[in-house]
Amino acid sequence: MSVVTVDLISRARAGDRDAFGELTEPYVRELQVHCYRMLGSFQDAEDALQDTLLAAWQGLSGFEGRASLRTWLYRVATNRCLDARRSARRRPAKEWDVPNVEQPEWTRLGEVVWLEPYPDALLEGGIDMPLGPEARYEQTEAVSLAFVTALQVLPPRQLAALVLRDVLAFHASEVADMLDSTVESVNSALKRARASLQRRLPPTESEPPPAAGSPAEVALAASFVRAWESADVGALVGLLTDDVFISMPPMPFGYEGRDVVVRFCASLFGAGRRFDLVPTRANGQPAFGAYLRPPAGSRHGTGLYVLTLTGDRICAMTRFEHSVLPWFGLPRSLPSR
Repeated sequence: MSVVTVDLISRARAGDRDAFGELTEPYVRELQVHCYRMLGSFQDAEDALQDTLLAAWQGLSGFEGRASLRTWLYRVATNRCLDARRSARRRPAKEWDVPNVEQPEWTRLGEVVWLEPYPDALLEGGIDMPLGPEARYEQTEAVSLAFVTALQVLPPRQLAALVLRDVLAFHASEVADMLDSTVESVNSALKRARASLQRRLPPTESEPPPAAGSPAEVALAASFVRAWESADVGALVGLLTDDVFISMPPMPFGYEGRDVVVRFCASLFGAGRRFDLVPTRANGQPAFGAYLRPPAGSRHGTGLYVLTLTGDRICAMTRFEHSVLPWFGLPRSLPSR
């Protein structure tokens, strides 16, 4: 531990909040991403982060320096997230709420109605830390919507073991200490979590998505915007995989398969709904604020669409409520055209 860190800890223990802020600031962003992986909700992650910092401030006298400060903070954050999961503070499922559009018959239930998107702007500094060889997942992959969704259905301690070991590459002994458990118990939980995750994630032979910001990704996103803004169902068909899936948390249902997804989209467009899309990024994926285009007047935000890509096609689209738009620096409405 450096002399500077020792001095900051001493000052923080004496009640110096500025010293505590300087001590913890390097880890705040990555801790928030960790809480998001654990909880699947941006708002819950922010609450858990604040609880973590408060608990660390109040419990700094208990930090004995046997582990690094970063490891100790992850212990506090992980246990705050486990407490949050046990308290079941989750957004309730909502009924169909698309005005003037009759709900098509759904084909699949969504298990994670509390899922929320994570702005890419906040990922900077939160997923670029160097990791050891034991990390099984790239940091960008491990914040994708598919990965975060799959994590949410794991039992809490299995989830914690997998994130701490396979994403963050902590040693089994460190994880056991964080969870007040044994190495054998951690390894057992990890084995079960890996098996469950493997069943839920896309098969490894699937084509990887194009690189973020690459010409291929930009072209595919632009094609989607043209098709969606012009309500061109035929053009949309050519962009989707056969098994494409649309989900709309906190509404607990979705549409799976190109034919039914196209029928769903056609029902939106057939009701006269037309949209303008404003690009952003969420969870390392292309995303768009969607604004309903009225005959006259302001265009009001109706939601955020996040695309999941595979190769040169769209394999999933997740629609979130318009309340998330400010997280991405997007306005709630746009002026009339």
